[in-house]
Amino acid sequence: MHIVIIGGGLGGSTTAGALRDQGFDGDITLVAQERHLPYDRPPLSKDYLSGSSSFDDDVVLHPRSWYDEQRISLLLGRRATTVDPQGRRVTLDDGATLEYDKLVLATGSTARTLDLPGADAQGVHTLRTREDSDAIQAEFGEGRRLVVIGAGWIGLEVAASARGAGTAVTVLEHEELPLLKVLGPEMGQVFADLHVEHGVELRPGVEVTEIVVDGGRATGVRLGDGSTVEADAVVIGVGAAPDLELPRAAGLDVEDGVLVDASLRSSDPDVYAVGDIAAHDHPSYGRLRVEHWNAASTHPATAAAALLGGDAAYTDPPYFFSDQYDLGMEYVGHAPQGSYTRVVTSGDVGKREFVASWLDGSGRLLAVMNVNVWEGLDDLRGYVGSQESVPEETLQVMSQG
Repeated sequence: MHIVIIGGGLGGSTTAGALRDQGFDGDITLVAQERHLPYDRPPLSKDYLSGSSSFDDDVVLHPRSWYDEQRISLLLGRRATTVDPQGRRVTLDDGATLEYDKLVLATGSTARTLDLPGADAQGVHTLRTREDSDAIQAEFGEGRRLVVIGAGWIGLEVAASARGAGTAVTVLEHEELPLLKVLGPEMGQVFADLHVEHGVELRPGVEVTEIVVDGGRATGVRLGDGSTVEADAVVIGVGAAPDLELPRAAGLDVEDGVLVDASLRSSDPDVYAVGDIAAHDHPSYGRLRVEHWNAASTHPATAAAALLGGDAAYTDPPYFFSDQYDLGMEYVGHAPQGSYTRVVTSGDVGKREFVASWLDGSGRLLAVMNVNVWEGLDDLRGYVGSQESVPEETLQVMSQG
């Protein structure tokens, strides 16, 4: 059997490893569009961007020798251009073809940009690749002015790294608070206060109309009220879009992601999808697509088991983490704005040492976020996504501290 994996990021590399771990002895080909060995992306906006970690030692997932030892044919710098499910064939950008028995799509996401005048000027950046991170880091420094458009996770992490390098930072956000759609106003305010305390000029509720350009390079950002925020560089951090070109052209069922069942199998029984692009059938949350590291790292075990004939289902709740200044956090579950009734906190929010719990009207726990608290969370997390109401005493995980 020959299994082809398209996508050289965490999802693709981990799928290849999971197949070997689960006893697959056939052929594996991993097609990676970038010329780098497969690497982890979260450090690009965290430790690697701040200069505190090495790409080769800390960001690359495995050395080249690992792929050789695992008998994984790694095609670097190669792009899949078409998938033919009927012929079970993948065509690459040089015209070569790969015949497959099973196919795994792990194409990930691309950084969203803005349709604005000046968005393609020098000094305007998005963040998705190592090269993007290197280019942004080169803009940091004392006396430098960085404008970040978007107060989501990427925008805020870039802002934190830039401030750590002494850069003057302004964050522009359309909503009234950072992370509003993800965390709601209660916890969005925590991150607003965090960045203001660290010297970021946070400007919520603004409209960006143009990136001002002089001599081909960005020099500022113009707002809807006509004012201009001066800048030496601009980072557009307005989210990511799943890379669905291949599965859509191949005729797979696609909406905002590749529609897959609980085993990550697509509408074609020989094609699977993992990571950012997989809109999977979750037992607690229904149809769900998650653009976070955890999906790319945990989907592959389920997909590999199903590929090899097992009765596999992916049931993990969504998980993500962030590090900004002295704040470290983890979030488990799914509680977008409008889905919850109340937020219960345990600990000291002002000191940013607390646990926040999002509950619906029946007392069911939708999500938990721990901020600078790392122990004693198992009982509480056990209720995430459950149909059982969580006891009030369980919510107070900090009461014994």
